Amino acid sequence: MGSFDVPLDDERTQLDAFIEDYRSAIELTLDRLTEEEVRRRLVPSATTLLGLVKHVTWMQRVWFEECVGGASRQELGLAQGPDESFQLAEGDTIASVTAAHRQACATARAAIAGLPLDTVVTGHRTGPRTLRWVYLQVLRELAQHCGHADILREQLLAG
Repeated sequence: MGSFDVPLDDERTQLDAFIEDYRSAIELTLDRLTEEEVRRRLVPSATTLLGLVKHVTWMQRVWFEECVGGASRQELGLAQGPDESFQLAEGDTIASVTAAHRQACATARAAIAGLPLDTVVTGHRTGPRTLRWVYLQVLRELAQHCGHADILREQLLAG
């Protein structure tokens, strides 16, 4: 079921559907590409397709495990900032980064299960946020990075 098939009067269901669509879309940008292709730098920054999926994984862990769950980045073993989160380790592969992304998504779903959108979460570095705010921030970042990934994939397929 796509996000447009959900009843429009159910905000939580709609937000979940949009986020799930983007989670799937970011993974699909790696489909049928080689390990070399997903690591290829096509822009002046260090951004790569595999690095984008790694960053999106980090981003979701920050918002759902740090902000909602209250664990620190250090406790979670996460990079301290977004720039570091794009960096690929030698052992990172399509399979390992995708598996980490799926695990982060599952952990995120569990962290917010049963919490109303008006729940105030206090793990954010700059102060309390509502769960609704977290949802919208994650949705915004997923949409932005899916757009980046689409362009990188288009460049790889054209080359």
